[in-house]
Amino acid sequence: MAGKLTLDELREAVSSGEIDTVLVCQIDMQGRLMGKRFQGEFFVDQAWQETHSCNYLQATDIEMETVPGYKSTSWQTGYGDYTMVPDMNTLRRIPWLEGTALVLCDLVDHLTHKEIAHSPRAILKKQIARLEKMGMKGFMGTELEFFLFKDSFEEASRKGYKNLNLVSEYNEDYHIFQTTKEENVMRAIRNGLQGANITVENSKGEADAGQEEINVLYAEAVTMADNHSIIKNACKEIAWQQGQAVSFMAKWNDQSAGNSSHIHQSLWSLDGEPLFYDPDAKHGMSELMKNYMAGLLKHARDVTYFLAPNINSYKRFVKGTFAPTKTIWSMDNRTAGYRVCGEGSKSVRVECRVGGADLNPYLAIAAQIAAGIDGINNKLELEPEFVGDAYESDSNVEEIPTTLREATQALDESRMLRDAFGEEVIEHYVHAARWEQSEYDRRVTDWEVQRGFERS
Repeated sequence: MAGKLTLDELREAVSSGEIDTVLVCQIDMQGRLMGKRFQGEFFVDQAWQETHSCNYLQATDIEMETVPGYKSTSWQTGYGDYTMVPDMNTLRRIPWLEGTALVLCDLVDHLTHKEIAHSPRAILKKQIARLEKMGMKGFMGTELEFFLFKDSFEEASRKGYKNLNLVSEYNEDYHIFQTTKEENVMRAIRNGLQGANITVENSKGEADAGQEEINVLYAEAVTMADNHSIIKNACKEIAWQQGQAVSFMAKWNDQSAGNSSHIHQSLWSLDGEPLFYDPDAKHGMSELMKNYMAGLLKHARDVTYFLAPNINSYKRFVKGTFAPTKTIWSMDNRTAGYRVCGEGSKSVRVECRVGGADLNPYLAIAAQIAAGIDGINNKLELEPEFVGDAYESDSNVEEIPTTLREATQALDESRMLRDAFGEEVIEHYVHAARWEQSEYDRRVTDWEVQRGFERS
């Protein structure tokens, strides 16, 4: 496919002058691309084997603060290096950046050469290895929603992110005429991703003014997570090139819909047979699929942090907004936290609707797989299908955690995740969650000032 490169092809492109820059990137805790821009000649000569980065990149918050209290790194240990090892299977052209290629890296300790267990790519690869031992592989699709603005990122910042100009004035869900007005950005995104070896299915207007969705081909779990991170970076860069801005915040405005990242998922055999499909079963759902889904539901609260990692994430869970509020499953029902799609076909799968567009795809997918594996290993029985409006269901239905504090406690107490990810990995992310909470707790918000400056 156009965009994919081998090392030999890159060498030829560098030699001819077609490519002069190689982005060498790791994935940070927030799911962002972090790394270096290598001169093409040096990359193909040496850096394709390894390079180094400060280990604090796996221990910062969204502001890149050197957060105290991590066991993995600190001022006391001097913030040493990790080794970045390029995964050459991810090498590709980046069409929207002139003369540029990109490769994603795994992280290893530069002395022991062991993978950094708390790095997002290593966490997901560990769960994939568990599946492979069971004779299975996971396929995933992460839909991404975002808001598109006429303002540039710089203009939005100067405005204090107030009175911004959305690209449309009205709900543009599936709206062809309105999305025609946005093609300067959205067409560039689709074509750019396609040229970067990411198979695009479509883009569409979403359920509010200025809201977009981009969908790409269902893929194996690590490939999907890699694509997801590149897509988010691409959308930002391409919008910036057009003098516009995008936001993947879970809830950028309390008057607007939230941005989701629904995770479609199914298991397949190593030789390509769909393991969720049983043509003789109700809805075509195999016993394995039911066990997997039962695991998702049992551990839904435990994994919420990996689907909603920020304070703002929890502002999205509002009834009547297509964001779920209950940890239930249903057939093709967008009010449920877990929705079965592709009923009665080889494409039958479960869609987790809990995640926001601010999630880290590696962590979110890994947590889903871990919960599903637990359901399979323990042959958990799937509860009856929910029918109706989940927003108005009775109080016996378990709710998605409504605050980061609540989700952090569930993460901290999860025996399943500690066994699946490792004690130190969970401690690392519990610490990250508590830091996010403490940073918010000490802030005075605009809402508090407007409400209480005169009247309190």
